[in-house]
Amino acid sequence: MLRTKSLILAVAAVGILGGGALVAVGMTGNSGAGGEGGGKALSGVFGGTSAPTASPTPTGPSPQELRKIEYAKRTKSLDAALKKYSAAAPEFSVAVLNKKTGETYAYRGSETYETASIVKVQVLACLLLKAQDGQRDLTASEKERAGRMIRASDNDATTSLFTQLGGASAVNRSNKKLGLKQTRVNQSWGLTKTTVSDQVKLLGQLVNTKGPLNEKSRGIAKELMSSVNADQDWGVPAAATKGDNFLVKNGWLARSTEGNRWIINTVGRVSTDDGKTDVSIAVLSHNNADMPGGIAVVEKVAKMTRQYLKY
Repeated sequence: MLRTKSLILAVAAVGILGGGALVAVGMTGNSGAGGEGGGKALSGVFGGTSAPTASPTPTGPSPQELRKIEYAKRTKSLDAALKKYSAAAPEFSVAVLNKKTGETYAYRGSETYETASIVKVQVLACLLLKAQDGQRDLTASEKERAGRMIRASDNDATTSLFTQLGGASAVNRSNKKLGLKQTRVNQSWGLTKTTVSDQVKLLGQLVNTKGPLNEKSRGIAKELMSSVNADQDWGVPAAATKGDNFLVKNGWLARSTEGNRWIINTVGRVSTDDGKTDVSIAVLSHNNADMPGGIAVVEKVAKMTRQYLKY
């Protein structure tokens, strides 16, 4: 009886194991078109070839790249608009330096123009740098003459400071400190030659915390250029909108060598307290029939830069 029972158990065990073996063979076999006992269906499970992984999702342009693409579109549109306008307007150049983004735009940026009175910003910068070198404040007389020079565009005050500083050679030396490479100061200071590209560099130095002008000097320039007389309040301010801050210095001259046609120039800055807008703008023009017409040209060009560049 015991032997019979043992035999039965042994047979049962073989049946179970055999069944297990059959199950295993069934799992590793391929019931489809893969062939006999190919073992392909679970090759990944039992140590065969790894299952393929998905390709990485491609990434799009970075925010910086998108900004460059968009800015290129805007500058191309502005180029086209200015070219169209220039066909019927006196000759002009314009540049914009965006302090927030570091982007610079220029249309005819390397063309040279006579400055007329915008050179007074260079004279002011030279005066401030000289005072810094002497580790002193401006004297009462210097402050008074600088105020008349910038706010009222007074020529006598300018000539007095220009002479005191050392004339053209002194202002040219200060231009090197300010990074101006396309500006040559004339001893007849109103006939100094410059470009819009150099002028926006100069304007940028008025707010550059790492530049040659210290905080006190930058403050003086800002105070004077933000409080010009009412009759001087044209040009760059046309690009400002409600709530904007602006600095400005204009220049105008009926040029005898050009049939008494007018040089009309404007340089300045437009900014907002929240920092969203912070740009320097220079528009230089000549061959204008009269002063009002020239003012209309430079103001239109200044406004076009904001319309297309969207600063």
